[in-house]
Amino acid sequence: MKILGIETSCDETGIAIYDTNEGLLAHELYSQVKLHADYGGVVPELASRDHVRKIVPLVKRTIAAAKLHSDDIDGIAYTRGPGLVGALLVGSSVGRSLAYAWDIPAVGVHHMEGHLLAPMLDDNPPDFPFIALLVSGGHSMIVDVQGIGQYEVLGESLDDAAGEAFDKTAKLLGLDYPGGPLLAKLAEKGEAGHYQFPRPMTSRPGLDMSFSGLKTFAANTISACDGSEQAKANIAFAFQEAVVDTLLIKCQRALKQTKQKRLVIAGGVSANKQLRASLQDLSKRKGIEVYYPAFEYCTDNGAMIAYAGAQRLMAGERIGLNAKAMPRWPLDSLSAI
Repeated sequence: MKILGIETSCDETGIAIYDTNEGLLAHELYSQVKLHADYGGVVPELASRDHVRKIVPLVKRTIAAAKLHSDDIDGIAYTRGPGLVGALLVGSSVGRSLAYAWDIPAVGVHHMEGHLLAPMLDDNPPDFPFIALLVSGGHSMIVDVQGIGQYEVLGESLDDAAGEAFDKTAKLLGLDYPGGPLLAKLAEKGEAGHYQFPRPMTSRPGLDMSFSGLKTFAANTISACDGSEQAKANIAFAFQEAVVDTLLIKCQRALKQTKQKRLVIAGGVSANKQLRASLQDLSKRKGIEVYYPAFEYCTDNGAMIAYAGAQRLMAGERIGLNAKAMPRWPLDSLSAI
């Protein structure tokens, strides 16, 4: 089956075609970073309008890049949720309309399931079962994965997600949007030992996380520093180290609790170099297999939606024309296949 994947959950329009026999054939991604930069964050109405402008040209370009025609497509997978409702409606409307016009099946994909399965696009994908650390701008969760759709959420952020905390702290440091990658780059110039940030919720049992207090600690530290570039770099270093250590501690607990030996990390924050280095060190020390998506599949993209949708379409799942977008959609409510 050749599946057209459509991702429009937030501020990136991602289109891809995945062949269940040959793998990924083509993918295109348009980012709205420049559009939202002046506002310091995503403006939902502007995001929706830009998806409307970009989605059809991207679909045409992706089909052409795969050297296919519309009648070669066997199914459509679009992001049904969670995400910004206006942005989701663009992808779902176009996805279901094309499926109806081309007389092919469609399926609505859970955005976080797409991230969770993104490492399956690699030449060396992980086997089930595994523990998944999903870290992005909107979500931070640890999931026990027994198979596709067999998910138990072991822990999640009770307030700000890790990526959200990165972006908010970056803004406090005077960095542009999106701030997470810029904070990580600034942290490379920082030095250890100048600031000691807390590791939230690591002194108590459990796998839930909280990053709002860490952001507040960063705000107070920034207000008290001398304002020099080196001081800001040192704060960025300490903040990033605290987030990474917290995630690392939680992952080790989850692996010990489930007695599993495989760890998948996915989502936008999975591209963070310090996080990858720390988890790689954990892999060597504890004999844990660690898997990541390729960097281009860490952020929101159509390839992960096409892959996840292909698995569900092959299992016989279908969605009707009257299906609603799901801006809130628990991951563990998905059906197993």
